[in-house]
Amino acid sequence: MKHAFAFLVGLIFAVGLGLAGMTQPAKVVGFLNFTGHWDPSLAFVMLGAIGVNFVLFRLVLKRKSPLFEGLFQVPGNIHLDQRLIMGSGIFGIGWGLAGYCPGPAIVSSGAGSGRAILFTAAMLIGMLLFRAFISWDTKRGDERVTQLSR
Repeated sequence: MKHAFAFLVGLIFAVGLGLAGMTQPAKVVGFLNFTGHWDPSLAFVMLGAIGVNFVLFRLVLKRKSPLFEGLFQVPGNIHLDQRLIMGSGIFGIGWGLAGYCPGPAIVSSGAGSGRAILFTAAMLIGMLLFRAFISWDTKRGDERVTQLSR
């Protein structure tokens, strides 16, 4: 049941991205092009999503637990730090250059778009490299702590 519900929610999300035009890189780039021929239509999509999320998020968190899990997994860090700002900047630059962010890229990959498949492959490689870096950095930090405690 959990996987069927996850598939249904993903399908609704994919249809919403397609209907909103988020799977069309030219539309996204037009939205981000403030100095050229700006297309503000995606702003309405984002404002609608923010409004729906603002209401539903509060209603959902009034429950003791999610429908198919024991606990909610909500990020606890509310502070802006260098990593968050750098990551957000890299995400925004990538979104502006390619016209895709992860969700629309995966949806467009499923539709067979070559550019989206290339973007998704590059995104997955980047995620693997990041995971390897974090693992290496954590291990290096643990070794430093061990050396300092000797």
